[in-house]
Amino acid sequence: MTLSIDPREAHPPARGGSATSNGAGTPGIAVRLDGVEKRYGDVVAVAGVDLEVRDGEFFSMLGPSGSGKTTTLRMIAGFELPTRGRVVLHGRDVTDVAPFDRDVNTVFQDYALFPHMTVGDNVGYGLMVRKVPVAERAGRVAEALRMVRLDGYERRRPSQLSGGQRQRVALARALVNRPRVLLLDEPLGALDLKLREEMQIELKAIQQQVGITFIYVTHDQEEALTMSDRLAVFNAGRIVQLGTPAEVYERPGTRFVAGFVGTSNLVTGDVARSIMGRDGTFTIRPEKIRLAEPDASVGADETAAAGTIRDVVYLGPDTRYIVELDAGARLVVTQQNLATTSTEALAQQGRAVRLVWKRQHELPLVEGESDTQEEDKG
Repeated sequence: MTLSIDPREAHPPARGGSATSNGAGTPGIAVRLDGVEKRYGDVVAVAGVDLEVRDGEFFSMLGPSGSGKTTTLRMIAGFELPTRGRVVLHGRDVTDVAPFDRDVNTVFQDYALFPHMTVGDNVGYGLMVRKVPVAERAGRVAEALRMVRLDGYERRRPSQLSGGQRQRVALARALVNRPRVLLLDEPLGALDLKLREEMQIELKAIQQQVGITFIYVTHDQEEALTMSDRLAVFNAGRIVQLGTPAEVYERPGTRFVAGFVGTSNLVTGDVARSIMGRDGTFTIRPEKIRLAEPDASVGADETAAAGTIRDVVYLGPDTRYIVELDAGARLVVTQQNLATTSTEALAQQGRAVRLVWKRQHELPLVEGESDTQEEDKG
């Protein structure tokens, strides 16, 4: 069942101007932020963000607590007004427009369901406020519940649902209003790990089916990598890297991004000069390194470093080896347990090894002002 959301559907003009005012319209762009800044007194929560989110993409804002991602989402929604800059939705400057006059809906972590209402009444509440006729309202509510696999649940109360079902009700309530942009503020944060992983796949499937723009805020890098078409990594009120999940993971641009998005080995200073023969700071992902015998041969396109396994962490599908290099640093190596038992893995502790990796996986990093997390209200 496909929820009918037509991106060409007519909408009343917002107080901030028409779709062509100020030359703001850009074909294919759902959301544009132009130099958006948010200050709380002397504290800078968002420090001049420029961003374009494309029509129909699943876009994530990823970063630690206080990085500015949630404040940025709230400015898109209209819950916060920028101190400086512009918010443009489908070509309309909505910087000073109230939330209810923006063609967006927001799904929150706590779901904000009305406990005294049935599921059907919760989903249809926004339609009732807008005085949508009863028959049309019932049809759209049933359609939205089918979309999130809750058809037949109209008469239940939120207290009779699981956490995952309540999350889907909140999603249906947002989708039933047929927004052109759906904003999601850590909506899976209250769920247990297994259910979170299941809902990640479901959310992505729903987004692809309805075809509207999702903007998703999370501090969980696995969520962002799993669901996103593109993502922006936030730190200290700024976007420090923007790209596809593969681009951000495989080519982190700064020390912060390398460490926050996945596990990273940093090699710098004397160690870099000793084993790589060059200056600078580099990152090597743990899964790109292989454990070899101390006398193993090395290819012309590879780097090798001698060391000793100091610790072993068995993780089920994988094992994490902590290797102390003779050159003075410690590197993490992750290997799949294709034919290794926990006993065999743990027995490796204290073993002398040679770490080997392709030179192409030595990724140079740029030290930037946002590499240190600052305290703010984001």
